[in-house]
Amino acid sequence: MSQPASVLIVDDEPNVLRALRRVLRSETYQVLTASSGEEALEILAEEPANVVVSDNKMPGMDGAELLSRIQASYPDCIRILLTGQHDLDAVTRAINDGHIYHYIAKPWNDDDLRFILRKAVAFFESEHERQRLEALTQTQNEELKRFNSELEARVDARTAELTQVASQLDSAHEALKHSYVTTTRVFSSLINMRLPERHQTNSQITQVIKAFLQAHPVDEGLRRDLLMAASLYNLGKLSWDDQLLGLASEKMFGEERDRYRKYPEMAGELLMALEPLHGAAKLIRYHQERWNGSGFPNHLKEEAIPWGARLLRLCVDFIELQRGLMLDRHVSRDNALKLLEKLAGRVYDPELSRELVAFLQEHAPDMGISDASVMALSTDKLEPGMILVRDLHSKAGHLLLNEGRELTEGLIDKLISFEGTESIRYTLLVRLPDEEALIEDESET
Repeated sequence: MSQPASVLIVDDEPNVLRALRRVLRSETYQVLTASSGEEALEILAEEPANVVVSDNKMPGMDGAELLSRIQASYPDCIRILLTGQHDLDAVTRAINDGHIYHYIAKPWNDDDLRFILRKAVAFFESEHERQRLEALTQTQNEELKRFNSELEARVDARTAELTQVASQLDSAHEALKHSYVTTTRVFSSLINMRLPERHQTNSQITQVIKAFLQAHPVDEGLRRDLLMAASLYNLGKLSWDDQLLGLASEKMFGEERDRYRKYPEMAGELLMALEPLHGAAKLIRYHQERWNGSGFPNHLKEEAIPWGARLLRLCVDFIELQRGLMLDRHVSRDNALKLLEKLAGRVYDPELSRELVAFLQEHAPDMGISDASVMALSTDKLEPGMILVRDLHSKAGHLLLNEGRELTEGLIDKLISFEGTESIRYTLLVRLPDEEALIEDESET
């Protein structure tokens, strides 16, 4: 949200209102107050709030009734009940009639209250974003219907577009000799014009390869070939129709499977027409070969597969597993790494697989993090003293930990326990505390 969240506090006791304002003084919220349910409704009519915190026991309209009326008129507003005693009937009525998000007992704990409000605001923002995305999806679906209605006419346009792409590939031959990077970007953009968004994986694969090669240097020629191959590896899919593009590879059978198995060879043949791309074309042609010889197109085995093609295969599968392009589901980052380990020795070069998995367990170039000091770790690898470098949210979108939070042993144990209850595995982006700062802290003590 571009503006600070608005929180309305309702209580008939001025001392309570002042106390709550003090508690929230360090927060970024716009805090509004009302001394009665009637006044609260008047304020909401003029200035809707994101979150309402209401005392239960108030003269006239009590908190449960107020939250029920707010729920009816402002359903998006997050409602929290503040009760001076454990009044089960009032809480039950507020849940049933007002659909409250949470209730807080007096006297409250300041830290708990701030944490609950942060979660409430985060929940409001996530719901707001969900509604925005639903509206966007509806708009896109309508556009898709219009697109499908024109499909027959667009077939000829696509054929012309593919012909134009081939023509551009030929005409770019001379320029490619002088500028590999620029020309590769042009080709990659042309590919992305044809492929659906979730198939536009070349950017992430390039990031992974570039970061891995910084830690495991190779000669400049092989590095250039690998980066160009990462940008152009799916060139052979340009001739696929929409139905085939929408399938995960495990769901392809018969003729569809045959076309899938030809895409590396087709891309390699297209690029072999351009002399500066011969090295990249060879890596693309063989990147679907398997360590045990069961791959395609030539059933190469072990060391007969070019090293660059072996690395490209690992990086392609790592990203495509997460995008749902191989299996008929999206695989989490941690599980994708586990599959690379599990299939080492059959599909992948075992030594290269071990090196890449170890690298990606500590670095996250595929998540937009190029800082070598930042590590992507599962909860079982966390250690006290590590600093969180990106907010951690729950599966439901609630903020669990803020960026900059120092992890403690107790906090790590709570995260592991929370994973068990939610049946989910989290990957945290963390870095170790600055060593010089630690030395200064120890000297001061």
